[in-house]
Amino acid sequence: MTGKRALITGITGQDGAYLAQLLLGKGYEVHGVVRRSSHAGVFDHRLKWLGIETDVELHDGNLLDLSSLARIVQQVQPDEVYNLAAQSFVTASWQQPILTGQITGLGAVNLLECVRTLKPDARYYQASSSEMFGLIQEQVQSEATPFYPRSPYGVAKLYAHWMTINYRESFNLHASNGILFNHESPLRGVEFVTRKVTDGVARIKLGLANELRLGNIDAKRDWGHAKDYVRAMWMMLQQETPDDFVIATGRTTTVRDMCEIAFQHVGLDSAGHLIIDEKLFRPAEVEVLLGNPAKAEGAFGWKAEISLEAMIREMVDADLARLKPRV
Repeated sequence: MTGKRALITGITGQDGAYLAQLLLGKGYEVHGVVRRSSHAGVFDHRLKWLGIETDVELHDGNLLDLSSLARIVQQVQPDEVYNLAAQSFVTASWQQPILTGQITGLGAVNLLECVRTLKPDARYYQASSSEMFGLIQEQVQSEATPFYPRSPYGVAKLYAHWMTINYRESFNLHASNGILFNHESPLRGVEFVTRKVTDGVARIKLGLANELRLGNIDAKRDWGHAKDYVRAMWMMLQQETPDDFVIATGRTTTVRDMCEIAFQHVGLDSAGHLIIDEKLFRPAEVEVLLGNPAKAEGAFGWKAEISLEAMIREMVDADLARLKPRV
């Protein structure tokens, strides 16, 4: 047992659930911040999927409510704080740009301010994003690559990223940014393209649907598994000196090729099922993202262990298991 206490915002999301599982396995006492929801029994479904819903302590709070964050930080007295909460769906950020800016951007500053004033010796992790690179300025993106966000989400993440650096340099906080490239899992929301694909393929295989509608399938992404990426978050906060790190696989794949992996796994041909719908294209597309994780590997030995192929097969199998009771 480490005896350490961790506070996770966004604990009911994909990364939060896997991070909670990882920290529990290391002997941490794990606390999470959750927004009150009218959907009681639904909001914690990812924690239930992992079988840890009774092992974490949840606190009602909101990144926009500084008083609730202050109360929670004061009560928990965390050794480590992981800010994973956000309006995290890029597509929705064009429909909700103000909310995205408030929660994803200013919400991080609310939490930083609570840490600075109430628990300045806590180690802080900010979930930055490869979407900050946007219109890429270099073919392979590293910590030194200039940012050019192409969505309200990317802009909000960039604000939180720079404020984390500012608090580190101004107040000597142990605050690190993880610039995480796309990472997926069976716990991914169905609105995200990887899960949309694996859920769609599972539905087609089971006869529940006949087509899969997608937007720009020639967009390229550097996809990894969330389990690998939350391990990197924890490793960052174990370092003596805080810093910023790109977390990526170093391999880029088109949405088209990712679809082929999913269809082939269930013995189907994508032809005749895959339909391109222009209504699903982004207003400003990020065509290619490819990260260079060399700094993280050199600093603390992190590298991705789960391949894209293994991850997509795992996701398809999980969606088949979810959907079979409906057949």
